[in-house]
Amino acid sequence: MLVIGLTGSIGTGKSEAARHLEALGASLISADQVGHEAYTPNTEAWERVVAAFGDGILQEDGEIDRRKLGDIVFSDAGQLEKLNRIMHPRMARMVADKIEVLRSQGVDVVVVEAALLFEAGWDSLVEEVWVTDSPEQNVIERLKQRNGLSEEEVRKRIASQMDRAERLERSDFVIDNSGDLVELEKAIKELWDRRVPL
Repeated sequence: MLVIGLTGSIGTGKSEAARHLEALGASLISADQVGHEAYTPNTEAWERVVAAFGDGILQEDGEIDRRKLGDIVFSDAGQLEKLNRIMHPRMARMVADKIEVLRSQGVDVVVVEAALLFEAGWDSLVEEVWVTDSPEQNVIERLKQRNGLSEEEVRKRIASQMDRAERLERSDFVIDNSGDLVELEKAIKELWDRRVPL
């Protein structure tokens, strides 16, 4: 079984790339999905996050309001570090468990999609890392349109992530997403054909 880590800074097309890889036959493990599972009310992780950041991050139904939590952690590196210390080890165990389940089912290719693959140390769970990359101005425009964020908010989120040059250097393969969706799909298919044995 080939386990691919798919990473990339916010707004570089990582989720779009994951959808294409899934369409090509990969089984997808999404860090966002795992995060949602980890944040389930009254779980150990949920209790630790609420204890660390207060009841103000909760919605009326007890769910953690990810936007409120994001506002706290993306404006303070110390708070982000605190959240990551709580979440990353728990999520890593969940991802490793999901990989083993898929292995036992005889799956050929698994893609672990995670923006923070390196920061969380999850690159140790995969055999090779593919990274999506886009020029910063493209990222800013995408996120302003897609998420309704201001340029300042976008820059804060980019700055909270690993330096682009370091991420590219640590990755095995770069998927250039400076063009349109058709070009992105073509680049992914070419890489898939090179890397995934028939």
